[in-house]
Amino acid sequence: MKSIAPCLTFRSLAVTIFTAFSLLFFSPRLSAASPETVVSIVFADMDGIVGVPLEEFVGKVFESIDGKDNVLIFKMNTPGGLVSSMSQIMTLIAEADYPVVVWVAPSGAGASSAGAFIAQAAHVAVMAPGTNIGAAHPVVGLGKDIGDEEMNRKITNDLAAKIRAFSQERGRNVTAVESMVRDSVSFTAQEALQNNVIDFIAAGEDELLKSLDGRKVKIKGEEKIISLNNYTIRRMEIPLRLRLLEILSRPDVAYLALLAGVFLIIMELRSPGGFFAGAIGAVLLLIAAYGLRVLPVNYVGVALLVGGILIIIADLLIGGIGIISTAGVASMLFGGLFLFRAPGGELLHISPVFVATTSLVIGLIFLFVMRLVVKALRSRPETGSEGMVGARGIIIDNAPGKSMAIVTGEYWRVVSLDPAVKLALGDEVEVVKIDVLTLYVKVIKEEVTE
Repeated sequence: MKSIAPCLTFRSLAVTIFTAFSLLFFSPRLSAASPETVVSIVFADMDGIVGVPLEEFVGKVFESIDGKDNVLIFKMNTPGGLVSSMSQIMTLIAEADYPVVVWVAPSGAGASSAGAFIAQAAHVAVMAPGTNIGAAHPVVGLGKDIGDEEMNRKITNDLAAKIRAFSQERGRNVTAVESMVRDSVSFTAQEALQNNVIDFIAAGEDELLKSLDGRKVKIKGEEKIISLNNYTIRRMEIPLRLRLLEILSRPDVAYLALLAGVFLIIMELRSPGGFFAGAIGAVLLLIAAYGLRVLPVNYVGVALLVGGILIIIADLLIGGIGIISTAGVASMLFGGLFLFRAPGGELLHISPVFVATTSLVIGLIFLFVMRLVVKALRSRPETGSEGMVGARGIIIDNAPGKSMAIVTGEYWRVVSLDPAVKLALGDEVEVVKIDVLTLYVKVIKEEVTE
């Protein structure tokens, strides 16, 4: 009986040690980092059109992050952009080994169109008060549905499946999220939270980080907990080069540069000499060329745009009164509306008001300036030898072979164009042609009235 107690005590101790060992080494990890680990929080801007420059910047942000003990937070404000760039950014988020947060901020910002897709791809989707998300239906030139019904259905179904897949993975309301694509629904921050489109609302960084601490996320199928007991913050802003390229790749800027550049080149060719208009036009065309390279271009829009410019030029050359030019401005207008409506640009929203106003204003300015140029080219020269033709003067000396006249305030040797007509003192004459320093003139006969 005396040996039983020590045996039980030893057995209990062994069980306790084994249990502790199992909990320590074999229990699943529920936190993205242990309390002792310093988590690196990276704040990065996602501001502007979702296009090639922003895609490049986002790629550099992901490349700069190494290891799993990180939290990446994108501060978003975008009106939409290219499907290709959007898909690449969503893929980068899906392949990340650490939590990626999309925070639509500050108040007044939006995650429209392509931005709504990226927000749904994030492990945590957050909005600041006074922001909006949605309006992700594919559109064409005038803001309407894609004309071809079958093509519209295919594109809409493809985009709906893409956003639905990510919302299911993140545990959000699939029906509400899908309505942003199929019905172009847009939610405020409160509405998005109530419909489980986002995870929570945060007005500032402190509130954002406080709400993130302890939140469970699923990363590549593994559930983890974001632990922010000990962290550092690093900020990444879009470089000036990419910021400028983002501005130049906006469809409205590219359209404006293309239109103005072509007109300035035409003005330079029509009235050469100063090179100023031509130089500015060449720079604007280079800017437009970059935008056209990175944006999806509809060749029907290009044809309408070029056709409108050619119509205006033709009207100027034939001396029209501007009626034909009206058709040219209209062609430019429709060309601008359809210029960037090509595959990949379904989520790229362009303001029809901007295109219409730009086309009208630039077209009218070009028409006005070119009319002045054409008028100047067709008018009689005012200076030089050619400017003397048609000028009038008075005979002040009619000596044989040495007749002199005052023409344009100067003394000139004059000869009668008709040898049979003699020049008399005081005759009013008109210059017909000039030969070096001699003017050939004709006498202006006064009408005799009874």
